[in-house]
Amino acid sequence: MTPTSAGNEQPASNTLTPTKISPTSFWQAIRGYPLTAFLICLCGVSLENMDQALFQYVFPQLITHFQWTPQQAGIYSAIVFTIAGASIAALGVLTDRVGRKRVFMLSMIVGSFFVATMFWARTTWQLLTLRTIGFATGGIQSPVTGTIVVEEAPPKYRGLLSGILQIGYPLGWALASLACLALISLVGQDAWLAGAWRYAFFISLLSIPYFVLIAKYLRETTAFLATKAASENPQSAIRNPQFFELFSPQLRFKTALLFCGEFFHVFAYGTTLWLNLYFQKARLWTPKDAIAIVGLSYFVGSLGYIVSAYVGEFFIRRRNVIIIWAQLGAVSFAVLIWLAHSWWAVLASYCLMTFFFYGTTAVKFTFIAENFPARLRATGVTFAGSLAVNLGVAYGPLALGFAIERLGWNWAYTVCGIASIFVSGLFFLALPAEPRELD
Repeated sequence: MTPTSAGNEQPASNTLTPTKISPTSFWQAIRGYPLTAFLICLCGVSLENMDQALFQYVFPQLITHFQWTPQQAGIYSAIVFTIAGASIAALGVLTDRVGRKRVFMLSMIVGSFFVATMFWARTTWQLLTLRTIGFATGGIQSPVTGTIVVEEAPPKYRGLLSGILQIGYPLGWALASLACLALISLVGQDAWLAGAWRYAFFISLLSIPYFVLIAKYLRETTAFLATKAASENPQSAIRNPQFFELFSPQLRFKTALLFCGEFFHVFAYGTTLWLNLYFQKARLWTPKDAIAIVGLSYFVGSLGYIVSAYVGEFFIRRRNVIIIWAQLGAVSFAVLIWLAHSWWAVLASYCLMTFFFYGTTAVKFTFIAENFPARLRATGVTFAGSLAVNLGVAYGPLALGFAIERLGWNWAYTVCGIASIFVSGLFFLALPAEPRELD
């Protein structure tokens, strides 16, 4: 579905048969402001993901410094992401009320600033507080930028552009990896282990000035302005969005299935956030080798986002791409944990996992977004998308931390990671392959 005016949408052009696309027609369709809006959103979300990834790259040194056990680390992660996820859902409602551009700019400033402040955290609770605020205010960027692209892109290419936008996540992680590797080379590995890892948080300050470009070149979306104007008209039936409308008889089935499918998918993803820790603690790699392989895998995996977005837009229904890509990712994940031993074997299987498993994100966001009408889209995406994502990221590491103590690293990843991918596919399988028009 494509927004045409407030509350009125058309079905997406995603069919079972291939749709031809030429570079010329694609360029002609997106040139001008749609391309400008897309690039502004892509750069912004890449920078914010770079900032948030810094925490995970210093995570092995961080838990050593604060003397956390795996179980404690899992509990603290659950606390942070549960609170942050609920906060992002609330900010999603605010986005549908005050506008996408304003929230985007605010997120760029506040989210990056609070990442930098973690440099001064000297106790566990200071760190958790700053991490929660930074992730909540920065994490809203994903649904906000996705909503902007969905509402500004040409109808024929909306799914493709909103899918490609998701490469901002792996690109952000790749950029953070390069920055951390440069810092390690600058200070030396011994100094990094001794405490210089804290300086990595200052890298986030480079993102703050980007809000100036957002203010100058991005405009509020037409769909939001039309809906806002209609809601302010006392004679209009359109009203300000309310969170509980997501559970109206018309939407509650889709809302619940989308939430559960996304939750279990990201529950598995949350366990992979500890792969840097796994490589350093279980396989005894150096920080440099572990960070390099994670960053390189994310960079290669970004291609999976583009491919899945293209296939989901022009060849196979988006829901089916989510299921197929996720299962291929699960197989690659199993190879990474059980069969890959050398650095190059791990790199190959890790890249395949990010290509398929992570690559489904490019299709999932569009699939979730097109299940909600324009006036509720940011609210729906932040609940079924961002809230489910943050709860999954919270409880995946929590479960993994407990499982490591009882089962060891490999079986913990099998139970908490690989099996969860399979379960998530069952929820998406229960949804209609083609979302119906809601208004």
